[in-house]
This record gives sequence, C-alpha cells and structure tokens, in this order.
Amino acid sequence: MTSFDVDAFLQQPLTARIATNGPTVRPVWFLWEDGAFWILTGPWARLLRRVRDDPAVALVVDECDPATGVVRQVIARGRAEVVPFDVPRGRRKLARYLGADEGRWDERFMHYLYDDPAERGTVWLRLEPASLSVQDLSYAAAR
Repeated sequence: MTSFDVDAFLQQPLTARIATNGPTVRPVWFLWEDGAFWILTGPWARLLRRVRDDPAVALVVDECDPATGVVRQVIARGRAEVVPFDVPRGRRKLARYLGADEGRWDERFMHYLYDDPAERGTVWLRLEPASLSVQDLSYAAAR
C-alpha cells in the first residue's frame, strides 16, 4: 500500500456515502474543510431526522478506476452535529460540484444560497471524524 494526500483527495468533487442508524446509507455531496465533513441537509430529507435521533454516523469517500488501477478510500466515523447553515460555505460546497459560474447552476441549487435558511430549514451536518481510516489499494493495471 502507498500513501496519498488525503486533503487533496477530499478536495475532489467525489460523492460520499453516509450511513446512519437503521442502517441507512445514502450518497451525499460534501465539503472537506477545517478537518470536518460538511453536508447540506434540511427537513426535506430523512437524513436530518436520523442524525438528530442518533448522531453516530460513518462516511466513506472512495474511488476505483480499473483502467488506471487507482483505488483509494477514506472512511470516517464519529458523531455528526447539526449546525446553522452559512452561505459562504454553501457556495464553496456547491461550486466544487457545479463549477464557479452560478449562472450555469440548476435553479434548485440557487435556493440554498438565496432563500432564508431559517424558513427553508437548511442546516449543515458537520462530522469531525473521531476516527479516520485512509487506504490506498491501487494496483498496476493490466495493459
């Protein structure tokens, strides 16, 4: 196994999967910032209710490319906390997946930035990992 730059890996617009009690697993977009995963959610999603009921979560971000042999994963475990939504962080998160030009974004994403978060109920789930497992399982791809 070889090492890799975890921060650079987590800056990529990859999809994470978060597991809550039940167990329930769902794909999420995230922002890795200040040593924590930030996931946008609200009352429209069961994720918020599940985390409020039991904040213990696990989250995995991985990539697997058989053409190149790149296989890397980051697994985080800890207690997610619900924190108020802030627009600057929301903009950074959405821009990493949708690009910097907000004029090209689908309208539904604009509502997160311009609707009143208190009215909409938009919040962050913040996961500062209690444990972080990092593995590079890459291999030499067949030619």
